[in-house]
Amino acid sequence: MRMKRKKNLDERIAASGDYLITMKNESLDFQDAIKENHLLDFKKVFKKEQPVYLEIGCGKGQFGNTFAHQNPDRNILCVERNRNVLIMAIDKARELGLDNIMFLCGTAEYLPSYIPNNSVEEIFLNFSCPFPKKSHEAHRLTNPRFLEIYKPMLKDGGAICQKTDNMHFFEYSIESFSKCGFKLSNISLDLHKSDFEGNIETEYEQKFSSQGFPIYRLEARL
Repeated sequence: MRMKRKKNLDERIAASGDYLITMKNESLDFQDAIKENHLLDFKKVFKKEQPVYLEIGCGKGQFGNTFAHQNPDRNILCVERNRNVLIMAIDKARELGLDNIMFLCGTAEYLPSYIPNNSVEEIFLNFSCPFPKKSHEAHRLTNPRFLEIYKPMLKDGGAICQKTDNMHFFEYSIESFSKCGFKLSNISLDLHKSDFEGNIETEYEQKFSSQGFPIYRLEARL
C-alpha cells in the first residue's frame, strides 16, 4: 500500500535545509548527469570533521538516526529518493538534536556527481528493493553497475555492508560482489541467531524478523 502524501510536504522539505541536500541533476539523462560536478565538501556539510559513512536507501531513517545517535564521533549521510518518507527521517533527526547526520534526496545512479572519491568509510545497503523480475535486474543496488559506482567512493579497506530478508537477492549479491572483485566476510544466513554484535535494526528488519524470517548480512571489501 502506498503511503499517503504527508501534509504540507513541499513546504516541510523546503524548510529542511539544516538537514537536507537535494540532487540537482535528476531531470537530466543519466550519462549527462554523472558528468556534472556537485561534489560535496564534507568539511562544510557536517559540523565536525570526522569519518563519513553512507547509507543508500534510508527510508524513514531508523538505522541512520540510531547510528548517528550511537556514534557521535562519526558522520553519516543518508540517501533517499522518496521525499514522503525522507521528511520523517529528517523530523526524527531534528527531534533527537543530531548534528552528525545529513540527508541527500536523490537516487544512487547520480552519486558520482556528489560523493568524492576515497571519502567514505562504509556503505550501508539495508533492505534494498530486490527487484525480483529479471527484466529489472539493472535496478538492484548490488548490480555490478552500482558496485562500480560505489568503488571509487570507498576509502582503502572500506566496506559495503548489506542486509536483506530476501535469500535470492542475497545469493545474487554474493555473486555480483565476487564478480566485481570484492572479498566477502562476516557472512550471516541468520543474523539474529549469530554472535554478531552492534547490529542496528531497521523498520523492515524488525517487521520481517518478528515474522520468523532470517536476516542475511555480509561485508564486502576490495
